[in-house]
Amino acid sequence: MNAKNLMIQGTMSGVGKSLITAGICRIYTRRGLSVAPFKSQNMALNSFVTADGGEIGTATALQAMACLKEPAVEMNPVLLKPSTDTASQVIVNGRAVENLSAAEYFKKKKSLMPAILSDYDRLSAENDLIVIEGAGSCCELNLRKDDIVNMGLASALNAPVLLVGDIDRGGIFAQLYGSVALLPENEQELIKGLIVNKFRGDSALFSAGVEILEEKTHKPVVGVLPYTRLNLPEEDSLSEKLSNHTSQKIDIVVIRFPKISNYTDFLPLERLSEVSVRYVSDVSSIGSPDLIILPGTKNTIADLRWLKNTGIAEFLKAKKGQIPILGICGGYQMLGENISDPFGIEEGGTEEGLGLIPMTTVMEKIKTTCQVEGSLENGGFVRGYEIHCGSSHFSKDVRPLISSSSEGIIDERNLVAGTYWHGFFDETAPVQALMDFIFERKGMAPKQLSEMSQRESTNAELDRLADILEANLDMNFLDSLILQDYNLT
Repeated sequence: MNAKNLMIQGTMSGVGKSLITAGICRIYTRRGLSVAPFKSQNMALNSFVTADGGEIGTATALQAMACLKEPAVEMNPVLLKPSTDTASQVIVNGRAVENLSAAEYFKKKKSLMPAILSDYDRLSAENDLIVIEGAGSCCELNLRKDDIVNMGLASALNAPVLLVGDIDRGGIFAQLYGSVALLPENEQELIKGLIVNKFRGDSALFSAGVEILEEKTHKPVVGVLPYTRLNLPEEDSLSEKLSNHTSQKIDIVVIRFPKISNYTDFLPLERLSEVSVRYVSDVSSIGSPDLIILPGTKNTIADLRWLKNTGIAEFLKAKKGQIPILGICGGYQMLGENISDPFGIEEGGTEEGLGLIPMTTVMEKIKTTCQVEGSLENGGFVRGYEIHCGSSHFSKDVRPLISSSSEGIIDERNLVAGTYWHGFFDETAPVQALMDFIFERKGMAPKQLSEMSQRESTNAELDRLADILEANLDMNFLDSLILQDYNLT
């Protein structure tokens, strides 16, 4: 039979749809159902590469992990990766197909609906439950006509909807009541319940608020969820971590490019108790950290020019040999001597790099997307994934960062290094090697880190998320939507 479905929509971006979807996926997976996530269209610069080389959003990959399943392109048929303020790379079924302006994409997106429904049908045939995530607000009135990700999709799939609002950002009554009231009656009927997310304090104090919401919307409030900090990857550009300026014994600075991507790479470092990871966008905020990281970016050439205009490029060149510098993906390309773009993949032309490593990069038409694994010089296991258009070449012999695969580069003093691999720190070995290096430079005694990898930590956090949701959602109500055809308790 076809799978049951449940859809999580929101009043705006950043209200918690992705994590609530992940938590519900884990709840019903633990109960014995075969569950899969589904997000028809996502816009994000944080992406993940599937085993077959497809590209999907990191939130969907996390939700697949919550289901104890390998991420698959069918779970996120359309991914938009903004390359400029007005254009995005369009990825369909895991593969980049074209770059379109917003106006061009809006004209085309309805034609993607057959592919979206085909992917959904494949998942539905293989699972008991599909938990669907919407995008942004459920009632963008100017986008309703050709909607393929919120109520347009819910209507096509006849999916019951839970609508999430964020009380921490204020205006919860306007968020939830306004969203419901703006929808036509047939779409209002699809909304089966409301969730108030990120409540600080005793939720009993909001009992009057629950009554008001239920009276105004004629929808039950099926949960008031507590404000909770979780050690889980976030893909939204509104992520609080990008304004983190805390200070610990080990100070790591990540340069916050305008088009920063895959900053989830650094979550394994952020969870270390003695480490602060600061995201900075001006030279005056860098200070004298123990490590500077140039992260991934969706537009390497534009962000390299930004690096020069802000003075950060000159700072980095002046600090060569004094402060360790690590480049990942686009940040790795910037470390080289120049980047050329003969096909206009990004900006076109050639841009001089930082000149910190003997490498040149050429942007190519075909994007590299693959999962990878190897080992460090000390034999420590490392794995990750590549997402890039450039092909890099060295002008002289270099020492590879990942010795077993000849991937990346590390200089003779261990002070400049780079790699194309995202997820580089998800295993314990590279994190331990980095911390050993920094502790030694600071004259501090080495410290054995937890043997728990980021993947293991993420799995434990997904269980904690599911526990929180089970304790604060009306599970009898959810079960009535989902379990009536299954002999489960």
